[in-house]
Amino acid sequence: MIEIIKYESSRSNEWDNFVSNSRIDSFIFFRDFMDYHSHKFVDFSLMIYKKGNLDAVIPGNIDNDIFYSHQGLTYGGVITSVNSKTVDIINYFNTINIFLKNNGLKRVVYKSIPYIYNKLPTQEDLYVLFKLKAQKIACNISSTIYQNNKLPFIELRKRGSKKAKVNNVEIIKTTDFRDFWTVLEDNLIATHGVKPVHTINEITFLHKKFPDNIVGYTCLLDSKVIAGCVLFVMKNVVHVQYISANDKGKEVGALDLLFENLIIEKYNHKDFFDFGQSTEQMGAVLNENLIFQKEGFGARGVCYDTYKYDI
Repeated sequence: MIEIIKYESSRSNEWDNFVSNSRIDSFIFFRDFMDYHSHKFVDFSLMIYKKGNLDAVIPGNIDNDIFYSHQGLTYGGVITSVNSKTVDIINYFNTINIFLKNNGLKRVVYKSIPYIYNKLPTQEDLYVLFKLKAQKIACNISSTIYQNNKLPFIELRKRGSKKAKVNNVEIIKTTDFRDFWTVLEDNLIATHGVKPVHTINEITFLHKKFPDNIVGYTCLLDSKVIAGCVLFVMKNVVHVQYISANDKGKEVGALDLLFENLIIEKYNHKDFFDFGQSTEQMGAVLNENLIFQKEGFGARGVCYDTYKYDI
């Protein structure tokens, strides 16, 4: 027997414990991370029980008559236990779709979880989406390094790192993101006319909730921040959430030195080092300069896909 319960805050510990022991390696599905922006979304996350035991969850929100999994997350589909089998997951989707339809919803927009975040093979949902005749509506390409099979940096990145060393650029791990956030905001506004997804208050709040998972590094020149990054660190994956440099940082190759340090030294023990997406407009537009920089460190493509289907 399959039972679906709409998530409520009284079940947060049960949700988090399940996510911890699931097939997925990502802290962004913990409720403290998801709920920091709960005022922006109508949460409609679901918990799926098989014979009384929690066996799957799906983070979600609704907008009008559409169910999204989840608009506030970069990725996030059905998260299953290690015991879930293909037939189970087919049945979960069928039951979820009936539940959503009975609640007046007409469409599902589904973000699949890139395989680099899997602790075990977890692509049964893609098979179910095929059976449901789901349409792929977004394909955003990220750039990822396999740490146990690294490609060499291109000469441009190597020269940048050497230049940063000659200029005595210092790299420090930081818990205070404010100076870097100024560099980041100025850069994004100047180049794209936008601000970061998170405000400085939000990223500081999240860092305090997840101090081991949200980590900042800055590049200093004459004690001033000229570049840096914010990382989302999982058990097997390091994901670059934010990266930026001011004009001086770009001039002296600060980011080249920073990522040489992070990739080769600090996080060499991780399975994957993911630079994040280089696309806009659901993947239709590729930022070629940005992806060139990432690929220069030896990263190659991993897709973050989104699907839709009617119910």
